[in-house]
Amino acid sequence: MSKNLLNRITRKPDICHGKPTIRGLRYPVDTMLDLLASDMSIDEILADYPDLEREDLLACLEYAAQLSRTKKSQKVVQ
Repeated sequence: MSKNLLNRITRKPDICHGKPTIRGLRYPVDTMLDLLASDMSIDEILADYPDLEREDLLACLEYAAQLSRTKKSQKVVQ
């Protein structure tokens, strides 16, 4: 199922400067992850962004999980 979810994450140079977005829409993955991290529920996000589907947000989480599986870690600068 995770591969199907990851198909929802796209990168196009002409959309959001090539950042990963949801289904080619102008919803960057990092923005959705920030909303989830700020304690917004999936239902609250979907209410604010009617173009999105529950699976889109699950795809963002899967994308983040895949990125966290690295072989080398570096300090995150804030």
